[in-house]
Order: sequence, then structure tokens, then C-alpha cells
Amino acid sequence: MEFSKSLIEWYLLNKRDLPWRHTQDPYRVFLSEIILQQTRVNQGLPYYLEFTRKYPTVLHLAQANEQEVLKTWQGLGYYSRARNLHFTAQVIANEYQGVFPNNYTELLKLKGIGEYTAAAIASFCFKETVAVVDGNVFRVLSRIFGIDADIAAGASKKIFQQKATELLPKNSPDIFNQAMMEFGALQCKPKNPDCSICIFNTDCIAFNLNKVADLPVKTSKLKVKKQYLHYFIAIDTNQHTVIQKRNTSGIWRNLYEFPLFESNDAEEPQNITAIAKELFKETTLNQIIKHQTPIKHKLTHRELYIQFWILKTDSLAQNNTPISEINQYPFPIVIADFIKNNLPAVF
Repeated sequence: MEFSKSLIEWYLLNKRDLPWRHTQDPYRVFLSEIILQQTRVNQGLPYYLEFTRKYPTVLHLAQANEQEVLKTWQGLGYYSRARNLHFTAQVIANEYQGVFPNNYTELLKLKGIGEYTAAAIASFCFKETVAVVDGNVFRVLSRIFGIDADIAAGASKKIFQQKATELLPKNSPDIFNQAMMEFGALQCKPKNPDCSICIFNTDCIAFNLNKVADLPVKTSKLKVKKQYLHYFIAIDTNQHTVIQKRNTSGIWRNLYEFPLFESNDAEEPQNITAIAKELFKETTLNQIIKHQTPIKHKLTHRELYIQFWILKTDSLAQNNTPISEINQYPFPIVIADFIKNNLPAVF
């Protein structure tokens, strides 16, 4: 089986026309790879286009403030990606004179750039012969070559990296790496791939042993934690409200939110009035309104149950923000959606 040659031929006939495939600019490749981590292409594409419109070069991104970058990222989730993206842009601007390192080893030294992203930039932009290994590559190699090593185990990465490197053609590492990822995305899909049209079906070990659904092997170690968030939206007669920056570590760091009471208990707190008064000290609250039922919001390691409470008051004692201006701030998407869909009626 001439695997590499066949794969590249398939790719050149079937690849999607994506904007980051028309450039060898390491900034744009870097941007696309960060956006596409944990994100499907159809969801990430509009964000890529917006980022390149607002920040056409790494220097433009470096000069932006973090709040603006997080606002542009709003809705993509995994916000540490955006913070690392911005931080690394500043490092490139300030320590590398705006020029990306041109090799895998140096790229790995940058925050937010791991082995996969470094290999992508190095091979796509500089034709370095280093293999890219991501979820798509794990799946393709595991099925076609019958590799049953558990991809959740750290030691297994070396097995797949070695196999991908063995297959990597030295004269076209960029095309091969993109072809591997595209083949996994379009043909060798995670669930119910159409193996009848696969160019490798006569050689694919998983297909011939009826093990396509069983590979790759991945043990689940994910423990989902439930959290209960109660957000208090205070509104005064001047149409002002109170928002705050989330400075704690963990989810949504440096995004904005309404004053929060957090609980690990599914039961609604009995002392909602006392909680509200504690959050809004020196403010006389006229009315507390529970907004419908809790909103369920799933994250990778958390299952959030979010309840919004509307507080009416004549005036707010705390530093406050005109309601007309809050859309300028980056919010977690669940709060941004609530603002968009519910607050106009409340106001």
C-alpha cells in the first residue's frame, strides 16, 4: 500500500477550500490552529475571518487589549485559548520582532503552542518534516493500521507519532499533514464512516476485522462536576446595572458576569433575599424576581445550572454600568445569550 501517495491524491481531489490553506503566513496558521482546537471548522471559520479582519497581522493582535480579544472570541469557549493567543502574539511582537520562529523546537517554547500546533506551523509554513498528530490522525492510523493502544494514555502518543513520522514524505510534509487531518475529518469520521467508499478499505485492518467502531481505543477518565450559579442582575431607575470581571482562576477568567452566588447544592438557597442584600450592600432592593427555570450549560468537566434573579432598585450604590453599554464587554456565551434574548424585555 502506497499510503502517503494515495492519501495526498485523495486530499487534492477532496479537500475543503479553507482560507488558512491559501497562506504560509505563520500568524494565520497559528490563529487557525488555536481556533480549531476543540472547535469544528464550520463554527470556527467565522471567528477566523473576524480575527483576521480586526487583527490582520500578529502585531495588530499584540496591540489589542485582552478585553477586546476576549470579546471577539466570545462564544468559542475554552477562553484560555484566547488568552494564550493574545499573550503569545505579544511575545512574538516584543521578543521576536514580530517574526515567528521557523522551526518546531523554537515554536514549542511559546505559551499555548503545544506539540500539535508547533508541528502544524513548522510543516505548513516552513516545510519542516515533523508529523502532526491530533484526534483525526489518531483515528486514521488506529483504524487503518490496527493500532489498539489507548490514546488516553500518554505513552501511546509515542506510538502514533512514530507511525506518522514513518509515513511522512520528506518532500511534502505540509500536504501530507493536512491530508491526514482532512481524511479524518471528512472520510474516517468518529461515528458511522462510509467505509464502502474509502480508498483504504481493502487494506484497513479495522474495516476488515469489523472493528471500525472499536478504534481508536480511549478510556474515559472524565469526571463531570455539577455547579449551581445564581446570578443577580440589579437594575435601577436610571437603567444601570452592575457587572464584574471574573478574576478567579478556572473557567471564564477575565470575562465579565453579574454578581454571583455559587453553590454545590442543587436545592435553591432559602436565603435569596439575604444573599442579594449581601451582594448589594448599601442598596435598597425593592423587588427580587426569579427568572424562569435554571439554564443548563455543559462544559467539558462541568455541568452548570444557572439561575438568573432580577433585582429592582431606585439607585445602585456600587460602581455601575449603563445597560446600553454592557454589550461592549466579553461575557461567557450563556450570559451573553441571556442578555440578548431576555434582558430587553426585563428592561
